[in-house]
Amino acid sequence: MKRTKKERQAMLKSTIEATPFITDEELAERFGVSVQTIRLDRLELSIPELRERIKNVAQQQLDTVKALPLEEVIGEIIDLQLDEAAISILDIRSEHVFSRTKIARGHHLFAQANSLAVAIINDELALTSKANIRFTRQVKEGERVVAKARVTRIEGYRTTVEVTSYVEKEAVFSGQFIMFRSTGEGREGSAT
Repeated sequence: MKRTKKERQAMLKSTIEATPFITDEELAERFGVSVQTIRLDRLELSIPELRERIKNVAQQQLDTVKALPLEEVIGEIIDLQLDEAAISILDIRSEHVFSRTKIARGHHLFAQANSLAVAIINDELALTSKANIRFTRQVKEGERVVAKARVTRIEGYRTTVEVTSYVEKEAVFSGQFIMFRSTGEGREGSAT
């Protein structure tokens, strides 16, 4: 059933409000129209492009990264609660993949997860002491990797951070990072 422009735009607006990180390509496929039509609809509705939506969400984050400059984080942090949880997004582009296979180089996925583990630490200095990682499937050019970090334990100068990275809802990477912090002033014991 073909929708009217008004109906499509109303559905487009509610879809973007519910999932602000959806791409124009995904929207075009969902609504059965061209990417150009989606862009024109967004323009008419004053809905910013994806990059701008990501930045807007990032500016609303609760905390500020302390352990490294924000521009050194691999991926874009969209949520951060120091010593608790964090989320970042990395769009896999041609510079992240092997030219022949178009499969992402593992060090980019590791770097996204590791920098998120550093960023979550509520301290001026955070270093990776140990990492136990696992890749569960290949990631291809054009896919979006969403890394979710959670602090599971803080004991003195050591913090344990679990990171799982997803494409869509499928886990592609997981890691446990033991982080060293310069002060032992974090919450003691298990984090929830």
